[in-house]
Amino acid sequence: MQRIIYFLIRNKDFILFLSLLTISLSINISYNEYNKSKFFNSSNSLFSSLYNTKLTISKYFNLEYQNQLLAEENRNLRFMIYNSRNDQIEESDLDKINFNVTSASVIKNSYSYSNNFITINVGERDSIEIDNGVISSLGVVGIIDKISPNYSRFISILNTNFLLNAKFKKSNYFGVLSWNGININKVQLKDIPKQANVSIGDTIVTGGNSLIFPKGILIGYVDSFKLDNSENYLELEINLATDMTNIENLYVLKNNNIKEINSLDE
Repeated sequence: MQRIIYFLIRNKDFILFLSLLTISLSINISYNEYNKSKFFNSSNSLFSSLYNTKLTISKYFNLEYQNQLLAEENRNLRFMIYNSRNDQIEESDLDKINFNVTSASVIKNSYSYSNNFITINVGERDSIEIDNGVISSLGVVGIIDKISPNYSRFISILNTNFLLNAKFKKSNYFGVLSWNGININKVQLKDIPKQANVSIGDTIVTGGNSLIFPKGILIGYVDSFKLDNSENYLELEINLATDMTNIENLYVLKNNNIKEINSLDE
């Protein structure tokens, strides 16, 4: 208390000046319409600026939540696309449809080796299974090969052991897609008959024969092509649609009919 009294005594001149200034400004603003208008306009401008700053900061810290909502919305849209039906899809219908879609986030990514793997934050508790397909918003990225209760690992499309049935979007010519371990932006498509009408920029999509991915999922675009050693087939260089060095939100595709279909071959 003594310190407060000492502070007031020591700064009495400044406090008196500040008090008189405040009273003067108050009287001036109260009895002068022009000054009053200028004061309130300035106040509104100041508070508007402060509000906009607060709103901008709030939006920034809310980005992660909004991204989660966007990922979930995309998951639902892909769910509808891969399982086109005339009636509304209910949770009770999950055992009847072809593909379930589960959104996931990358927690570990590699792309600088010959055999690359990626870890995501969904696992057995999310109904993820081995051989489920994984895609980004732009196209195919891999196939699940290991799972734990809460996490999964998948073989990246940038893995020399990765093989996939792929076809031209404009025709039914198909071949085997793989990666030669050289360029992280390009994969190779082989066994395309030489009579196929190929053009630079043609779109390559999943063929659907593997049952892991629905038919027509984007993979990439033709960059170049040539005859193989037998001169009966073409070898194509495909520019990947997905930048494998910059992936975060992914979708896991589960074919509910795959076991029943595979049982016919037993």
